[in-house]
Amino acid sequence: MGAANKVPGVSGGIVAFVGGFYEEFIYSLQKVNINAFKLLFSGRFKSFYRYVNGQFLFLLIMGMLVSYFSVSKILDYFLVKKELFVWAAFFGMIIGSIYYIAKDFKHWNSKTIPAGIIGLIFGISISFLSPAQENDNLFFIFFCGIISVSGMTLPGLSGSFILILIGNYVLLLVDSVNALYDTMAEMIRGDFSFVKNKVRLNTLRILVVFTLGSATGLVTLSHILGYVLKHFKHITTAVILGFITGSLGTVWPWKRKMYKLDDLGNEILDSNGEQIVANFQRYLPDITNAETWWAIFYISIGIGILLSLDWYGKNRKQKI
Repeated sequence: MGAANKVPGVSGGIVAFVGGFYEEFIYSLQKVNINAFKLLFSGRFKSFYRYVNGQFLFLLIMGMLVSYFSVSKILDYFLVKKELFVWAAFFGMIIGSIYYIAKDFKHWNSKTIPAGIIGLIFGISISFLSPAQENDNLFFIFFCGIISVSGMTLPGLSGSFILILIGNYVLLLVDSVNALYDTMAEMIRGDFSFVKNKVRLNTLRILVVFTLGSATGLVTLSHILGYVLKHFKHITTAVILGFITGSLGTVWPWKRKMYKLDDLGNEILDSNGEQIVANFQRYLPDITNAETWWAIFYISIGIGILLSLDWYGKNRKQKI
């Protein structure tokens, strides 16, 4: 589930749904409330643990942490070495996600159709906007943390995909996680030189704020979700379907980076000395290029991952 939340286009909520523990997950999160904190602060730790379904949440969170570190390192490598293939796989996963949500949605009517169209228009509009620039403002980072867990609580909505749209995916789900991984590895070796590394310390501070935002979002969104799904389930699903479909252009694999230039035509660099992306120039792939066919192969792999989840969910229900 943690790996799914990290991959744009795939919702961790979908994994929980087909895995059969989605309802228990939402129920456990809703138990993190005032009563739970009263038990915790009064020293009744065992009662608190039982009240919030502690064993379930602990195992789930630990699994997510492990996957975050492992997937982050893999993504970091391939984003540098094979960026086209990474985006191709993401594109396929989003197509598969659209299929997964749409295949059982039989509630198109006078309310859901306009909702779906609104979501589609919004998604297409975002695709044509210049990509948001990376923003390390701590208040914005906290907001990103809340956004990032949306895919865990709402099947079909990918929090990491939204982070791409607002420009902070690499900073929060790749760079900051890798910074923590490298820091922990250095500490195990007895190397504490990172305390003099201002860039590393700033990245770790960003990760802390992002984590706090994620924890806040996880608890609050579970309560909001209970109300929204109870009263507006079909309309919400229609909006998500339209939005994800319209946003496909944002993750179109074949695109060139267009960098910001100053008045003299020189490239503008950010605080880390890296070029600032101003926009992406999308183009149609060259079918005579072998790399294009490899990208198409990875798109099919991405679709296959979601179809596999669908297959697993169906077989699980039949066995039950």
